[in-house]
Amino acid sequence: QTMPAKAFTYGLPYHYYEENRLRRYGFHGTSHFYVANRAAEILGRPIEELKIVTCHMGNGSSITAVDRGRSVDTSLGFSTVPGILMGTRAGDLDPVMILHLMEQEGITPKAMSHILHKESGVLGISGISSDLRDIEEAAATGNERAALALDMLCYGVRKYIGAYAAAMGGIDAVV
Repeated sequence: QTMPAKAFTYGLPYHYYEENRLRRYGFHGTSHFYVANRAAEILGRPIEELKIVTCHMGNGSSITAVDRGRSVDTSLGFSTVPGILMGTRAGDLDPVMILHLMEQEGITPKAMSHILHKESGVLGISGISSDLRDIEEAAATGNERAALALDMLCYGVRKYIGAYAAAMGGIDAVV
């Protein structure tokens, strides 16, 4: 709720924001608020002095930039699909690719929503599971798709942390 317009506004014609409130909202706010404040407590510094990147990691994940106690950007958006690769969610995609798939494969909007939310992510890449314990085990035994899913997840986390460090002009902690 503290993100500036430059972070929450999408590059669509502005009237879509004005009329439909189409914007980046983010999710997991209570979690990000708690861990950012806990990090400040552990560091023994007021949160108003800190630049923190918080990582809410689970089957649904998000990463948030917290600049002096205020959330200034987040990896999730209007929905819970964008951001890093998640258990069954696709993460960041080119929206035109979705339109292309729908047209080429005859996929309905409802079916595409199901694909993006339930069949993608770590599960979709690995073909095994959305549970990282299963993926780590499979990768350790040489499963290339499981290894790729782990690599994609870790790469995405590093990329968001780096982007938020740049956007805030540095970071004091990653939680």
